Amino acid sequence: MTEATIQMTDPQLALPLFGARDQHLRRLRDLFGVNIIHRNGQIRVAGDVEQDVADATDAIEQLSEIVRRRGSLTPALFEETIARIKGEATPAQKSVPIETLQVGKEIRPRTAGQANYIDAVRNKDLVFSVGPAGSGKTYLAVAMAVEALKTHQVRKIVLVRPAVEAGESLGFLPGDLQAKINPYLRPLLDAIHEMIGYDQAQALMERDVIEVCPLAYMRGRTLSDSFIILDEAQNTTISQMKMFLTRMGNNSKIVVSGDPTQVDLPHKSQSGLVDALSRLKPINGVAIARLTAKDIVRHRLVTDIVNAYDHPAKKSAGGKGSSSRNGS
Repeated sequence: MTEATIQMTDPQLALPLFGARDQHLRRLRDLFGVNIIHRNGQIRVAGDVEQDVADATDAIEQLSEIVRRRGSLTPALFEETIARIKGEATPAQKSVPIETLQVGKEIRPRTAGQANYIDAVRNKDLVFSVGPAGSGKTYLAVAMAVEALKTHQVRKIVLVRPAVEAGESLGFLPGDLQAKINPYLRPLLDAIHEMIGYDQAQALMERDVIEVCPLAYMRGRTLSDSFIILDEAQNTTISQMKMFLTRMGNNSKIVVSGDPTQVDLPHKSQSGLVDALSRLKPINGVAIARLTAKDIVRHRLVTDIVNAYDHPAKKSAGGKGSSSRNGS
């Protein structure tokens, strides 16, 4: 018989750790084949197999840390933790969480495609992320930028987006430059506020640590020690994409995200994103992360909507309204 003892430093962690009616505790017993007893601020783990006791103890310690930081333990976090310990984790579950400036808030990829995307950003200086709406292209790019700022890898975050709807001419909109570009950069700003907090984000913007900028204002600049994100890149022209990419200075990282199926450029204009994906693919240091409908993490209907547009039903030759699914 092998035993291990864990000291509970905070008795209030016991309830969220063990779950309602001890559901987590019972599941740990079943998964690892051990006996677990909580008494007088101590958790005692006992079993016939030394490795099972060690794994169960490791699981309890990791779950306790999650509860300590978050105040609760969701079923998803419980299952992810167990999967990692048992060596059954998916690529997404194995991925190192992204740190934000919000205390206790971590962001993890939720799909294998997202995990590969994060790994690419961590290992390459220029990453193209292409995929459908809701697949996390923008959100994860902002999360990685915040982590780079927090860990002092960069000194500045620059958020860029083409203002195609206004033809890159923002002067007719009311207000100062910030007010003019806010509608175009709203998705990026929403993600920043969630990961940093509104007040701290505003303070960092005032100090120019976080900069939001329309693509038209990027010409002539060199950005060093910066994490630069170009969102909605499918709406850049080839010359705009070249201009943007050549702004990259020393110790900088660029993430370019977009959906080539949602180009809003004039009919005869070729997307700079589509061109760059083929032109720059052979360059060492450039990565292309391709997300699919499987990586969509919004409402379940978003996946069905994307699939409906990508693979529309074909009407029958008789025109009676019957259709067959396009499997291509």
